[in-house]
Amino acid sequence: MSVQPELPEARHAALDSMLSRSFGREVANYFSGSPLNRVSFLRTDYTFLSAAVTHPTTSFLLFKNLAPLVHDPTRLARVSYTDVKPLIGANPYAKSEEQLIAEYDSTRIIPQLVFLGLDEKHAQGLEWNIYQGAPYFALDVTPKGSVENEANGVIAELQQRGLTFLEGRMHLSLPAQDAAIYAHSRCLLDWNARNPYCAQCGQPTLSINAGTKRTCPPADLASLPTSAIQGSTTEAAPSSAVARPPCATRNGISNLSFPRTDPTVIMAVVSSPGTHVLLGRQKRWPPHWYSTLAGFLEPAESVEEAVRREVWEEAGVKIGRVVVHSTQPWPYPANLMIGAIAQAAPDGEEISLKHDPELEDAKWASVDEVAEALRVGTSGLGEAAPEGYQEGGLRLPPRTAIANQLLTAVVGGFLGGGSKI
Repeated sequence: MSVQPELPEARHAALDSMLSRSFGREVANYFSGSPLNRVSFLRTDYTFLSAAVTHPTTSFLLFKNLAPLVHDPTRLARVSYTDVKPLIGANPYAKSEEQLIAEYDSTRIIPQLVFLGLDEKHAQGLEWNIYQGAPYFALDVTPKGSVENEANGVIAELQQRGLTFLEGRMHLSLPAQDAAIYAHSRCLLDWNARNPYCAQCGQPTLSINAGTKRTCPPADLASLPTSAIQGSTTEAAPSSAVARPPCATRNGISNLSFPRTDPTVIMAVVSSPGTHVLLGRQKRWPPHWYSTLAGFLEPAESVEEAVRREVWEEAGVKIGRVVVHSTQPWPYPANLMIGAIAQAAPDGEEISLKHDPELEDAKWASVDEVAEALRVGTSGLGEAAPEGYQEGGLRLPPRTAIANQLLTAVVGGFLGGGSKI
């Protein structure tokens, strides 16, 4: 069984306040708790970015096909400007956004670079006006197009040092702060890679705002026949930019493409008397493995409504009160898990799987059974249970999953009062 990393410390955890006295201590989930100040207002300041990208304290996190560069599964690798200069050039921020848009050439491959923020704990970091810290960037080094040779060269050099790109669908073994920076990097690199074309007109887009927005330029130095909208062209680039067809994204205030975050509700449902918790399992999961219910928030739907709808659709249980407990960024690919604790209505506890066939099984587990499973039965899917687990007992997600935090809160008395919750 792999060792489960510690969870991030909630910000100002020891601070006494009216809110903390009323609602308890804030809960921080895995993939949150980044140590970086994003200073988002500096993303359009190319003088700042030029200084940041070449600063001696700057760290670059590298990804190849979204696999992060690591020393091992528990430690991200950080490389320097010198390491990536052969790929990104002397200064990728030498020209302003206005210049880059005016000189846009859709046939030119620009390695995707994202400014993540400043690590303000670094005493020797970049000083910029009233801000100080070691800059962090994420860089996609996937070999492609005109930069394939340069990317392969960077990769080969780093692999000779013993570094490797960590393959796999999910990475849940990094220390908490590294996990938060990794999640931030992966979400933005993935979003940029998924959105190379304008959703309105289908033309190629340009990454701007230090990797956090994409724009549809009004002209293109490349000659773009219809086939180019599908990503290929054999015609040579003309000497002057060719005006593109009109695009609605260039008018009004909605003229940019922003990264998407897909909200998802995930809920620990407690029985009306407070003695049992509703759990469900999918067919593909290992034996005895259950979790809380979850589902996507739909347009024009509140969090509370989504919780009630998802629980009824998947398990037939009718929900009364819903309380938001905590949230978790989930970078696969870009979800925000909104964790809630809900209580079943007294006349709505009967389980029925006849609506949505997503679950193979759903059941009410006693609070004591859940508490025991949290003690000896948690792990990632397919991993061995901790020492002390008895075969046939309930299995639950690891503490890196918000489902674990929700169940822990229920067992620990989140709702207070005289009951076990």
